[in-house]
Amino acid sequence: MSKLLTITETADWLRSNDNYLILTHRRPDGDTAGCAGALAQALRDIGKVAYVLTNPEITPRYYAYIEDYIAPDDFKQDHIIVVDTASTSLFPSNGDAYKDSVSLCIDHHSSNTLYAKLTCLDSSTASCGEVVYELLIALSGTISSKIAESLYVAITTDTGCFAYANTTSNTLRIASLLIDAGAPHRKINRLLFRTKSRARIIIEGIIFSSFDFHFDGKVAISSISNEMMALANAQEDDIDDIASLPGSVEGVLVGITVREMESPGECKISVRTSPIVDANAIASRFGGGGHAMASGCSIDKPIPEAKAALLEVLKEIFSTDTQ
Repeated sequence: MSKLLTITETADWLRSNDNYLILTHRRPDGDTAGCAGALAQALRDIGKVAYVLTNPEITPRYYAYIEDYIAPDDFKQDHIIVVDTASTSLFPSNGDAYKDSVSLCIDHHSSNTLYAKLTCLDSSTASCGEVVYELLIALSGTISSKIAESLYVAITTDTGCFAYANTTSNTLRIASLLIDAGAPHRKINRLLFRTKSRARIIIEGIIFSSFDFHFDGKVAISSISNEMMALANAQEDDIDDIASLPGSVEGVLVGITVREMESPGECKISVRTSPIVDANAIASRFGGGGHAMASGCSIDKPIPEAKAALLEVLKEIFSTDTQ
């Protein structure tokens, strides 16, 4: 059973140890990448040896925040730290060897399975970036502009630039402090939230035209097939945060994105909900998890069968399907 640590206890533990290897989760987003880079830099700033395990699925959008810390092949760590990762099933493919030897997990997911020996968890926060911010302040009392940038990316990507319902007053306070510390918020906001590639525009158009609505319009499901990706000439970086699209439709309480993966018959599922529907409860039925309003899982079925399986679960929430 994992031992739960406070922020202060976690900072004390980090000071008392050394030689850290930091892991991010599969299909890394800005929160996990930003936290990993910020933590690695902060540990180096206090004289520790810290690296980040390269992630084979990271996109150019977020690689910039870990590239200065990538572990050399011959690095021998004493401790594994995992950030923003609720379970070992979310480890990247090259992280499987570390599943049983994680020293510390820093997270904000209520679905965390407590797989690490030590866990620093605050499920009241909108992002892991908020937890890491508090931890780094406890660790050294200050943060550099480089760390502030990484944490601002972490927080904004998990809150949709503060548009999602998980945003709290504390989220905004920490973001303000990060800006004061030198985070280039205008550049980040424009790059991540106001700039789209041509491929993104094309794939969005295809997705919007393929929406399925169910249960009197309370559920919207979008599908992204490999054929659609090829038609738009889109890469993974072009569909970052694409899961927010179905929930943007008026009247939709549950927005689901079904993304066909490269492996035949496997789909990645992203669930986004309003406060009255538990996204984590839906994703957990398929071995996934996350937050009450944003969760994910994988289903080893082609798109039509994955959608049918999801609708069976949704029937337990919504009584009539008026498709």
